[in-house]
Amino acid sequence: MLRAFFKTEAGSTSVLLVATALAMVWANSPWAGTYESFWHLPMGISFGDAVFSLDLRHWVNDGLMSVFFFLIGLEVSYEVRLGQLRDRRLIAVPAVAALGGMLVPAGVYLALNLGGPGAGGWGVPIATDTAFVLGVLAVVGARCPDPLRAFLLTLAIVDDVLAIMIIAIFYTASLQLTALVVAVVLLAAIVLLRWLKIWRAPAYIALGFGLWVATLESGIHPTLVGIALGVLVFVYAPSDQKLLLAGEAVQEFTTEPSARAAREASRRVQRAVSVNERLQLRLHPWSSYVIVPVFALANAGVRLDGETLRAALTSPISLGIALGLLLGKFAGISLGTWLPLRFGWGILPGNLVWGQLLGGAAVSGIGFTVALFIVDLAFDDPAIQSQAKIGILAGSLLSAALGWVVFRLAWDRGGVCAPPEAEPDEELPDVLSVPVGPDDHVRGPATAKVTIVEYGDFECPYCGRLHPVLDEILRRNPDVRLVFRHFPIRTLHPRAASAAIVSEAAADRGRFWEMHDILYDNQRFLTDADLEHYAAELDVDPWADVAGHASRIALDEASGKESGVRGTPTLFLNGRRHKGGLDLQSISRAVEELRGSP
Repeated sequence: MLRAFFKTEAGSTSVLLVATALAMVWANSPWAGTYESFWHLPMGISFGDAVFSLDLRHWVNDGLMSVFFFLIGLEVSYEVRLGQLRDRRLIAVPAVAALGGMLVPAGVYLALNLGGPGAGGWGVPIATDTAFVLGVLAVVGARCPDPLRAFLLTLAIVDDVLAIMIIAIFYTASLQLTALVVAVVLLAAIVLLRWLKIWRAPAYIALGFGLWVATLESGIHPTLVGIALGVLVFVYAPSDQKLLLAGEAVQEFTTEPSARAAREASRRVQRAVSVNERLQLRLHPWSSYVIVPVFALANAGVRLDGETLRAALTSPISLGIALGLLLGKFAGISLGTWLPLRFGWGILPGNLVWGQLLGGAAVSGIGFTVALFIVDLAFDDPAIQSQAKIGILAGSLLSAALGWVVFRLAWDRGGVCAPPEAEPDEELPDVLSVPVGPDDHVRGPATAKVTIVEYGDFECPYCGRLHPVLDEILRRNPDVRLVFRHFPIRTLHPRAASAAIVSEAAADRGRFWEMHDILYDNQRFLTDADLEHYAAELDVDPWADVAGHASRIALDEASGKESGVRGTPTLFLNGRRHKGGLDLQSISRAVEELRGSP
């Protein structure tokens, strides 16, 4: 689910950029006057004497964008029930980071605009644009691992929910009670249908459209309908029974292909997957490649002549938005990430380090879709709207640039957690400095023809990928043994040293390899509480002799440095550095060569 989401959003970034550029070119062309006149063309629906009409821009902002927020509701519903938001430890850090990433930018903006005509625009710099952020991360490439994308997606979901709440509470000008009561009744009818498990699409479409109209007439922004309906869509994990029925239907079609069997197989397979996931799959391309780009085309056009730019450069509104996105988001998300980690409220997904997190905090200052959306709600004066849009564009571009710089600096400095072939060219020793001895952790027979020495780090993702490869090597080759030596990279992996100490505590009870396997199978969960839990499972006191175990680990590190170890994992086969790939085929080939040598 997350992988498909990343692919769609990142791929749509180019379309969104083109739409934004077209809007800017149109608004600054000789036909600039047609830009506003076109988007103010009225379009409506009439029922006898009753007429419901909006201009094109409002149909886009209030109508099409409801689908965008509906998808946010679907994503929230899925993640809460089946995804990352189920785990309180994983949601705590990005949730607090999202809150910090809203409060600090709002504070920066108000510091420049409190009491002025632009004070109501404090909500503009609070929102992160997920599509643009994921697009930038795609350019960053390997410097941004999947766990950081997962962290930023969770942050963006919380950010979107909070932004919608802010829109509902602070940007609703007036309420029409009659229309509001009608909206509540229609929403209750939809909830009732869901509770009765009546799944008839026409009924939901009719009630949903009526709810959207009633909400619009009530004065509350109708995009809230989108997220409310998205949250209500049923989501479930495929049950064993549905999977079996789907499998039987597919088997029947394979055995006796027919139109009836094909229809039944399609129906069974479709029912095995929740409506939520099916709707996401169908609507994401429309939202990413049509709705959001059309929204940008309708709202991003701003005049960039000398007078407008001079006004923006001295405008506290433009400066407040730009600084809020650039500095406020960076500081707020960084602080909001540090606090829950410092007080143990939650954990990070995967093996993230501060350089990656700071890069993510910087690019989160790219605010576009929701920021433009709030500009339309906060300001009526076209001149102020132009200043706000210039601030959004400037702040977003500067945030993207800052993120790129942070990722580059964070990657090029400090410790390296990477396979040896990814290291810079360097003259390294080829021979293991300290031969395998009785104090080493050995898995395999003492008479093995081939000995693999691994310098590893329990929090290193590359070591985690190598772990099953080495297990398979040992399974296939009874005459191969594995020696594990510690090389925790503390600058990148703050929990690696503690994990190593706990493994040594397990070694005192003769259970090193059991703990070794547990730690690699649970790399995402290596907090002190997690380590204590694993130790309890093996009846081990994890902190019985911390000083002694730290000294034992230091000996491994010293031998690694003497042997030229610069990153993890590093392998030595029969005492000589392995310079090939770390995949099963490459290591197996190296083992075969050693086995055949005299």
